Amino acid sequence: MSAGDSNPAATPTPCEDIQGDGRWMSLHNRFVSDSKDKEPDVLFVGDSLVQLMHQFGVWRELFSPLHALNFGIGGDATQHVLWRLSNGELDNISPKVVVLWVGTNNHGHSAEQICGGLLAIVQVIKNKLPNARILVLGILPRGKLPNPLRERNTQVNHLVAEAVSSLPHASFFSVDPGFVHCNGSISHQDMFGGHCWL
Repeated sequence: MSAGDSNPAATPTPCEDIQGDGRWMSLHNRFVSDSKDKEPDVLFVGDSLVQLMHQFGVWRELFSPLHALNFGIGGDATQHVLWRLSNGELDNISPKVVVLWVGTNNHGHSAEQICGGLLAIVQVIKNKLPNARILVLGILPRGKLPNPLRERNTQVNHLVAEAVSSLPHASFFSVDPGFVHCNGSISHQDMFGGHCWL
């Protein structure tokens, strides 16, 4: 799908304020503000998996020294990240690397639509940050046992890996070290919020 308006996953859309507390827009505004007085070498953008990285030692040990910024918001789907990046979050920074990890929350979207959403985000990043290298992380498998969401996420990863392989400024990286056992199950120790967690 090439036309953004025919693909809801590739149409920039602010997140609906279901809780009524303005949390999502407040976080977006904070990211825009943070970008005005920071000079990150690495920018992480995505959903709760990105947002939660702050809570782990790996962030302090590996990413903080890189002057990394974390623009993750729990629950975000591709269309939400696309809106955020199109509305100020990239305007005042020039990181060397942008790490993108989103797509697992695109409920009701097909693998092709999600891939289109991810590629639309990659294009916005390229347009706004022409010198940045973009690393698209693969969507983790969902559910303890085989299910349609897991199959869809696997298909998204294949589509994105293939599409990104022809882009000189972007790369795809699978972060799944083998969560799925030979019987198709995922250990409960590896599960977090319905999808795998490292």
